[in-house]
Amino acid sequence: MTRGDGIWARGFFVPESELSERFIQASGPGGQNVNKVASAVQLSFDLGRSTSLPPHVRDALRALAGSRLSKEGILTITARRFREQERNRADARARLASLIEEAAKPVKPRRPTKVPRSSKSRRRETKQRRGQIKQGRGRPPLD
Repeated sequence: MTRGDGIWARGFFVPESELSERFIQASGPGGQNVNKVASAVQLSFDLGRSTSLPPHVRDALRALAGSRLSKEGILTITARRFREQERNRADARARLASLIEEAAKPVKPRRPTKVPRSSKSRRRETKQRRGQIKQGRGRPPLD
């Protein structure tokens, strides 16, 4: 979500000074207007220099970013869904906020489990049945 001069996400505030926007021409619907107006937005956020997010959130954000993260550590979100520049701006900021929220979620620890005894016995019984079927396919003994 955006409030004031920056982005709020799960109790974290990313100030406007850490964000940079570039407006580019979008493809898609819009007729001749699409060739004249730069309505798409590229929102960049430098994860390496950011002081607004704690280290564990930044690391999780790096893992979530995928191809949106450059080698220099800059997260770039391109929004071109709408024809209006302002709506694309809001869309890019909302997408960054949702990424930060996802990264800020606490990791649920894995609880190691064992294979249940009933599953093991069921597997053995199935193997025995299958083996008996295959044995029955052989030639009958000569008496």
